[in-house]
Amino acid sequence: MGLFILLGIFALCVVIGMPVAFALGVAAVSAFFYEGLPMMIAFQRIISGISIFALMAIPFFIFAGELMFHGGIAMRLVRFASSAVGSMRGGLGVVNVFSSMLFGGISGSAIADISALGSILIPVMKEKGYDDDYAVNVTVTSSLAGIIIPPSHNMIIYAVAAGGGISISKLFLAGFVPGILMCVCLAVVSYLVAVKRGYSSEVFPGFLILIQHFFFALPGLMTAVIIVGGVLSGVFTVTESGAFGTIYAFLVTIIVYRSLSWEKFKLAVVNSVKTTSMVMILIACAGAFAYLLTFYQVPQKMAGLLMSISENPIAILLMINLMLLLLGMIMDMAALILICTPIFLPVAISIGIDPYQFGMILLLNLGLGLCTPPVGACLFVGCAVGGVKLEDAVKTIWPFYIGILVALMLVTFVPAISLTLPNLLSGL
Repeated sequence: MGLFILLGIFALCVVIGMPVAFALGVAAVSAFFYEGLPMMIAFQRIISGISIFALMAIPFFIFAGELMFHGGIAMRLVRFASSAVGSMRGGLGVVNVFSSMLFGGISGSAIADISALGSILIPVMKEKGYDDDYAVNVTVTSSLAGIIIPPSHNMIIYAVAAGGGISISKLFLAGFVPGILMCVCLAVVSYLVAVKRGYSSEVFPGFLILIQHFFFALPGLMTAVIIVGGVLSGVFTVTESGAFGTIYAFLVTIIVYRSLSWEKFKLAVVNSVKTTSMVMILIACAGAFAYLLTFYQVPQKMAGLLMSISENPIAILLMINLMLLLLGMIMDMAALILICTPIFLPVAISIGIDPYQFGMILLLNLGLGLCTPPVGACLFVGCAVGGVKLEDAVKTIWPFYIGILVALMLVTFVPAISLTLPNLLSGL
């Protein structure tokens, strides 16, 4: 009955429109009351949920991403990407994917990717004769690179939700190949759809222009190198690298590019504070919620349920993927990471899945949910930026879903894709 109250109140709060963070807190407190547990434990779990030093990296990552977003980095990355791959058939679609791969590795945010790159590329693609829905679909799906390619604050949330023992540096390494693989799959889909629709190609500007655009984009790209490289080399902790990366991003946009005005800086600060506050409240309330999931032995029951259906690891992985995909369509990503990790990670480990590989499976599944109705935040933002009706975009987005699903299946059933780089690091 207690579990029914916990999940029922949470579902009710979400349905009536309460923010997910508060829904988690209300459901947890209600279950504590029902079980007669001391409320002191509930508040201890809420506070302990955010009393983790590694979480201090999240506001730095978010602020660095906002500075990059408002500081003119996106335009320089688009120029470099266009010079490199724009001469392909339907090249602007591939440019869009390539730009997302570069910008996502800097911003760590899918929404920032769509807002920054979409506002630049979608109008250009329309002007060049590309259909509105194609421009929006490429922008929306390729934005997931910001979630998978490090640095990503969602990876830090996963490491915290896993209950310790997860190296964030190894988790960062695990994201490189899956993120690039997903972008390659989307680039192939973009090319095939462009060929089918008869889109034209751009003129290759020459190697001299390509090199020039690369050097113009290099200072911005170095932000990701500082953040990720500092962690992997052991020079910085995750939090320290986030702080240094933020300082560097600020200096680049102020001194090198000179594109960050005082108004844009204030907007970056305000947006960072809002996003950080939402994430931290979510993590805090999820701490109490996750405690009750353990109290009710939900992970053990879920493992028993899946094992009762099938003992085949492939079948179990497919069921986990399906559940995560369905949940991703109806709930916020950060909340699902905090809720689903303690439930499904033990099941995955029991069938021989490495925690770092499962992290990539989880992020890809929930990332895809951001691009799907009815609660696809990336899809809504992309349609708003592109001025396209949601139903028009959804009708033609399915080839891009297939591209992401191909990458997801490869990551799920080929462990080397996620584990080769982390294993190489541990062997050094």
